Amino acid sequence: MRKFFTTLSNIWKIDDLRVRITNTLLFLLIYRVGSFVVLPGVNPNSISKGGNEGLTGLLNMFAGGSFARASIFALGVMPYISASIVVQLLGIAVPYFAKLQKEGESGRTQINKWTRWLTIGITALQAIGYLKSQINPDTQMEIANPFFTILNVCVLTAGTMFVMWLGEKITDKGIGNGISLIIMVGIIAALPGAFLTEFQARNAGAGGLITFIVEIVALIGVVMFTVLIVQGTRKVAVQYAKRIVGNKQYGGVRQYIPLKVNAAGVMPIIFAQALMFIPATITQFWPKLGSNPIVMQLADYQKWGHNLVFAILIIVFTFFYTAITINPNQMAEDMKKNGGFIPGIKPGRSTAEFIDGVISKITLPGSIFLAIIAIFPAIAGVMGVNSGFARFFGGTSLIILVGVVLDTLQQIESHLLMRHYDGLMKTGRIKGRTSVSAGGASQSVI
Repeated sequence: MRKFFTTLSNIWKIDDLRVRITNTLLFLLIYRVGSFVVLPGVNPNSISKGGNEGLTGLLNMFAGGSFARASIFALGVMPYISASIVVQLLGIAVPYFAKLQKEGESGRTQINKWTRWLTIGITALQAIGYLKSQINPDTQMEIANPFFTILNVCVLTAGTMFVMWLGEKITDKGIGNGISLIIMVGIIAALPGAFLTEFQARNAGAGGLITFIVEIVALIGVVMFTVLIVQGTRKVAVQYAKRIVGNKQYGGVRQYIPLKVNAAGVMPIIFAQALMFIPATITQFWPKLGSNPIVMQLADYQKWGHNLVFAILIIVFTFFYTAITINPNQMAEDMKKNGGFIPGIKPGRSTAEFIDGVISKITLPGSIFLAIIAIFPAIAGVMGVNSGFARFFGGTSLIILVGVVLDTLQQIESHLLMRHYDGLMKTGRIKGRTSVSAGGASQSVI
């Protein structure tokens, strides 16, 4: 306990860190206040109560409850994430975007512009579907009014862009990744209500308090397992030797490239979840499709079809994100320039192929573990856990919480260590996002 208070005191002593944490809290407070501001012309009592079930319930949790409250931030940052997915996929299929990705800072600026414009388009389309599906029939006369629809589409679009701006400001002026923190705050806001609902249900006789205690113990176990998977491991490494020439003697030293089992972090599950919202979005525009068996399977997170597709998408995105994050060719080239080589492997292309093979072998189990964690909520739901509470038994919610917390704590610890203070943990450094160094070049790993 003394160590904890000493660390808090050290954090407060660092001016830059204190300002960054204060900015982060203020920006998040603005977001939470805005999540309670209802759309103009909408009666809060007329809002559909169906926004707390299935995938729409999960979307509502990501939006911090804004979705069910018809808030100006109702669509949250999910349109921005969807736009980011599309732009990154275009970087593979379209030469123009592939060229931009290789142009450094200028290319990233152009990609960000395209992402923002695409976010506006996606948000506007989703806003129309949201107004049609989430407002009860007694206010359909208002929705039929073109001015009402245009006004609220503009407000919802502006709300999403403002939340995206808040996320960017948190990243620049605060601590941690802004967009991830905004999603995390929305998830945490839903936890007390879900916890209380499950407690009341068990206390009323649905399994008793013993069952509730067992659920809490199981939740703690899932959290610990998730921490291990999100952190990955540093024990897997590609060892290589580095030639050293000095004093007319030829020697060498053995080094290694640390490769994490889960190098992609939480991004694959966020991307996969964004795509799994598509069926629910489609039914907002065409309600009749809601009775289609395939759409019903994909739109219900407790159905086997949804979980199968979700798991496959997570595995695919894990490989995809790892491929764009870690470049074996660049690693091999940097090693060659700095006199490094892997024993028994020729420098250059052979080294790149060897590193790529190692990455593929360790990414597969990491992606499978992510997929298993993602479908835990469905398993908990089948076993009788309340749907709101079941979402915290793994799934997107828990992985994002763990990943964002670890990343933010690591950044705070980095500020402390740079100024010669002790870190946050006695047992070792916190592993969040880190840099992998190979032959003098660093590669960002999320």
